[in-house]
Amino acid sequence: MAKENSRRAAAFALAAWMATKEYPSGLLPDGPDRAFVQDLVYTAVRRLRALRFILGKLVARRPKGELEALLLVGAAQILYMPDVPDFAAVSETVEAAKMSGRGASSFVNGVLRNLLRRSAELEAALAAEPLAARESFPSMLVKRWIERYGERDAEAMCRLFNEPADTFLAWRPGSGHEAFEKLPRATKVDSVEGFAEGLFVVQDPATACAVELCGAKPGMKVLDLCAAPGGKTVQLAWRLGGEGRLVAAEVNAQRRRRLSENIARCAPKGVEVVESPSEGDLFDVVLADVPCSNTGVLRRRPDARWNWNEKKLADLAKLQGEIADRAAAFVAPGGSLVYSTCSLEPEENRSQVDAFLARHPDFRMDRESEALPFRTGTDGAYACRLTRS
Repeated sequence: MAKENSRRAAAFALAAWMATKEYPSGLLPDGPDRAFVQDLVYTAVRRLRALRFILGKLVARRPKGELEALLLVGAAQILYMPDVPDFAAVSETVEAAKMSGRGASSFVNGVLRNLLRRSAELEAALAAEPLAARESFPSMLVKRWIERYGERDAEAMCRLFNEPADTFLAWRPGSGHEAFEKLPRATKVDSVEGFAEGLFVVQDPATACAVELCGAKPGMKVLDLCAAPGGKTVQLAWRLGGEGRLVAAEVNAQRRRRLSENIARCAPKGVEVVESPSEGDLFDVVLADVPCSNTGVLRRRPDARWNWNEKKLADLAKLQGEIADRAAAFVAPGGSLVYSTCSLEPEENRSQVDAFLARHPDFRMDRESEALPFRTGTDGAYACRLTRS
């Protein structure tokens, strides 16, 4: 990807995301500028609501498709990417617009230069908007956070979620490293010493909630029911140390391949990768890290905020309950089910556990753990250990 085409590549990916709502990372082209293009796209996706508010002050009618994407890319650089000089943000975006049809470059040039002239006025107008608008989140989602955590903590969390995510490495015990170490920005994971030897996996410290509650020890039988991409599976395998049994189940074939790759690199011994565990098989520990709304990982999933709504939340809660019930069937007497999510929403966390306990009186809640980003500075996560009598 030539450097002068990076803005066009970003606009193309952003336009595709707006049309399809596919995961933005999968829409990015490979090339030497991929990191910069990803930064452009993720910034525009995170700040979509705020950017549209400001651009709405500059254009009479909101353009669509690639033309809007070009404006969003240009405005994102000017307003939210201080390392990009304003002249480069405008000139390179205008250059990219020349391939978008007659008049596109003149239009983009006029709007972005007007934005530069009026930036102080427009940013002041945005600052006067409610929290959800100025920090670019769905109003209902922020309303829920304010009701639970208060305005100050909700704002702190919104600001954190608008920052690029840190990359953490979870190191194998005995490797000579801390359990979790932050990777310097712009460092490629596969360039870190120990990658080929499988000494670490990429995992946020918040994932420790679920792994620690599992209490896996050598000789135990453990089932990871929703295992892909495999970060928690690998950490469980390290704790078993090759003694015992670990089954990693994943119904999605593509995700199962990725799971197998991570296990092959980091924990090749004693892990069975399956589509589904055998009926009647019982385990000392079952981990159900269920699909969720991802509201705890919005730094890593900038698009997830725009996929969130209360109907989807209800649908997910129903699915989570079904998975928890299925997981319970694999827990041996005296064993434990660890239920976990990367969500902050009560319907997916404690309310889900309470409903499960009402359906399964032979289980009791042993211990729960929650990571709140505005307190921990990490991703958000919830985990609860439920023990069978």
